[in-house]
Amino acid sequence: MWQYIIVGVVILIILLAVLKAGKKDVHLELNKLVEYLGGKDNIVSSESNLSRFKVTLKDVTKANKEAITKLGAKGIVEIDNELKIILGPESKQLKKYIDSMK
Repeated sequence: MWQYIIVGVVILIILLAVLKAGKKDVHLELNKLVEYLGGKDNIVSSESNLSRFKVTLKDVTKANKEAITKLGAKGIVEIDNELKIILGPESKQLKKYIDSMK
């Protein structure tokens, strides 16, 4: 009986360690994303809608779309000086992070 409890505890510890190792540092990723958008001074406005993040930029040429995609964006659409980025649930976190920077 004790053997099963010990094995269960060991498996639980291993599972928690794997989950923690796989979790990204969200704050660091948000910093990189803002940097890839051309920096906080390049961001005019932003809004979040479900999994999409829409950002209006002063100079859209400063945005590094390839790097944003490598961070996990599922897609990017550029219209004039706006980028619509499909990020998933991180879009709300990014909106809050950008608002806190201003």
